[in-house]
Amino acid sequence: MANSIKIGNKVIGKEDSVFIIAEISANHNGDFDSAVKLIKEAKNAGVDAVKLQTYTPDTITIDCDNEYFQIKQGTLWDGRTLYNLYKEAYTPWEWQPKLKKIAEEEGLICFSSPFDKSSVEFLEKIDIPAYKVASFEITDIPLIEYIASKGKPVIMSTGIASLRDIEEAVNACRRVNNNQIALLKCTSAYPAPFEDINLRTIPNLTETFDVISGISDHTLGLTVPVASVALGAKIVEKHFTLSRADGGPDAVFSLEPNELKEMVKAIREAEKALGQVSYNLTEKMKKGREFSRSLFIVEDIKQGEIFTERNVKSIRPGFGMHPQHIKNIFGKKAKYNIEKGTPLQWELID
Repeated sequence: MANSIKIGNKVIGKEDSVFIIAEISANHNGDFDSAVKLIKEAKNAGVDAVKLQTYTPDTITIDCDNEYFQIKQGTLWDGRTLYNLYKEAYTPWEWQPKLKKIAEEEGLICFSSPFDKSSVEFLEKIDIPAYKVASFEITDIPLIEYIASKGKPVIMSTGIASLRDIEEAVNACRRVNNNQIALLKCTSAYPAPFEDINLRTIPNLTETFDVISGISDHTLGLTVPVASVALGAKIVEKHFTLSRADGGPDAVFSLEPNELKEMVKAIREAEKALGQVSYNLTEKMKKGREFSRSLFIVEDIKQGEIFTERNVKSIRPGFGMHPQHIKNIFGKKAKYNIEKGTPLQWELID
């Protein structure tokens, strides 16, 4: 297993920053200029990569309207046929080399999800740097093996996969000597309810399969991506639209530009806050100890007078002796006259 994978110029590993992907999917709504604008807005938001999907209606299904091909699972696409949905949602292949070039000019990595051998071959021709396997393709072991045989990093979503399915998909990659594998916890509901997310699976994916893990998130909002980072996610993928009001197959569970920017900011802040296991005090924290408690003289004391609970107390600030010494002080005598407000030190004690 590789402890890290590299996509373009970006290393993704335990000690590296989170790889943030803006999934464009169908949110261009069939308009090339909108696709370009999505890339530029993604760059402005601070993501690392944009992702496309490479299929046509005919490479992913057939044009058939019998009961098997009608969507009726309580989704936002119910009432449509698969062919009709994919005809609306696909990204024209002739756009994709242009979009990749535009993304790279913006300093972004651009890669894609293929859905059959012909789309893999097409993506090889335009030199895509990595492949994403969508949740519903994770059981297509021959396709995964073919994708992995190209020797590039393979990121797989696990939305509909059992533990056995994931194991078979990982083994398919390793059979062709590809250990550049990442697994994304995914819940294939659109939008996905929070109680079905099970973020604790993320570290378990790493532990079980010895791979990089992360999340492909379909919830509404930013909570899940940020929380996933705290649990060790090194890849975060989120759908992205110019405006949910524009509609489209994926708009409902996609972030708008200002939200994507806020998500990136929150993830980067969470990364900084995670830090490492440390009990060391920074200079600022050491300075802050001045506000901790210590032993102070709280009444004027004359030379020879006994220290008692009345004239010595543990109070803020922290310039006196440690409070742990207070019981040893009581009953002892003052070496000098001491004014109220003096921090107690050993040299004041007879």
